[in-house]
Amino acid sequence: MARAKKYEMNMTEGALLPKVLLFSLPLIASGVLQLLFNAADMVVVGQWAGKECLAAVGSTGSLINLMVNVFIGLSVGGSVAVARSFGASDPAAVHRSVHTAMTLAIIAGLVVGLLGFIFCRPLLKMMDNPVLDLATTYMKIYFLGMPFNMVYNFGASILRAVGDTKRPLVYLTIAGVVNVILNLILVIAFHMNVAGVAIATVASQAVSAVLVVICLMRSHGVVHLDVKELRIHKRQLIDIARVGLPAGLQGSLFSISNVLIQSSVNGFGEVVVAANSAGGNLEGFVYTAMNAIHQAALTFASQNLGAGKIKRVRRSVGVCLLTVLTIGLVLGNLMLLFGRPLLSLYLDDPSAIDLATGVTVLEYGMKRLTWMLPLYCLCGLMDVMVGTLRGVGYSIMPMIVSLTGACIFRVVWILTIFAANPTLDILYVSYPISWALTFGAHLLCYVFIARRKLARLEAKIGPVE
Repeated sequence: MARAKKYEMNMTEGALLPKVLLFSLPLIASGVLQLLFNAADMVVVGQWAGKECLAAVGSTGSLINLMVNVFIGLSVGGSVAVARSFGASDPAAVHRSVHTAMTLAIIAGLVVGLLGFIFCRPLLKMMDNPVLDLATTYMKIYFLGMPFNMVYNFGASILRAVGDTKRPLVYLTIAGVVNVILNLILVIAFHMNVAGVAIATVASQAVSAVLVVICLMRSHGVVHLDVKELRIHKRQLIDIARVGLPAGLQGSLFSISNVLIQSSVNGFGEVVVAANSAGGNLEGFVYTAMNAIHQAALTFASQNLGAGKIKRVRRSVGVCLLTVLTIGLVLGNLMLLFGRPLLSLYLDDPSAIDLATGVTVLEYGMKRLTWMLPLYCLCGLMDVMVGTLRGVGYSIMPMIVSLTGACIFRVVWILTIFAANPTLDILYVSYPISWALTFGAHLLCYVFIARRKLARLEAKIGPVE
């Protein structure tokens, strides 16, 4: 029990900023490591298999997210359910939430894996993917490993709910090393190009899933997992679905706009697709750092609401917003400053020219970074507000706001403004505009709706310090 307590974090007590940082730093490190390993995928395939294979791997991301985000959203619901019960000091409810969440992970992995394997090619064809056969090969192998992906994501979300972000970091590190080693062997030595990258990814996901399950089974704390007790508990399923389904639906519908944008990028040819893939991978380093603060906002709000500490919920919002603003501004502009040499790592020939325009692949990559990174902090601010609203019990409202402000806005933008002037600049500028609009709408929802709910709860239960 003492060992389990060492990894848990009670977010209902102590100074906020140090705890936000203690919680977030391992998450940031986990995300950065994961992206480094993903970047290794891209670098290996770009340098040793060519820009067609790089385009194939990079062009599948939005479609994969579209198909898996509903189920990943359920892991968010599981995290909220566990965190709230943990904050309320209800170990029996935590136990039921853990076993319900892990049962859902197995079911979700099997369902989405089968659907992805069957439908990936026709969906890629609908997107006019310029490297259809290579992208299909990558996605079919990737979806065979989906059960491992889901088990890890649900298991890691359970650990994060009780403040444990250190052990998932260790497991990702081990899995990432496996990924890189297999990439080098399969792609360089055995010339398996995208198939080798996909096999390495699935193998690393299997390693991380096994490690997180062993961790939960050996835990002597409240998140102990007993395989014999895996089942769906109705009350916990409702709690998980109440937050998780809107979150997942938001993620999947949000991905529709990204699929549409990827389809628009595909229309510019494989040189632009490769540059866009490399730029998107670089942006991920900034996003993963900001997303850690989103996770912190979600977990802090959930635990403190469960403990009835309403003032602490409100204070955590301000701390998380200031933290993510700082991270977004600093890292976004640093990444832009070093964009050229970093992009060159991904591209087998940075001077390769698009014959239709005379623009190099490196310049296309810098075009994306120039539009995205200076104001990337707006995306982080938007996500922190979403995490806070979900943590205090709202699920439908942030979904509707996000879909309207980002998804629908981008779709309308592409069908109208971009259709009238189909350039990459017009396409990319839709991102910062949508982030600003959506953040502003979420902030208004918190100020005028969520804060009133919190005030009513505080009046009902009285101040709890």
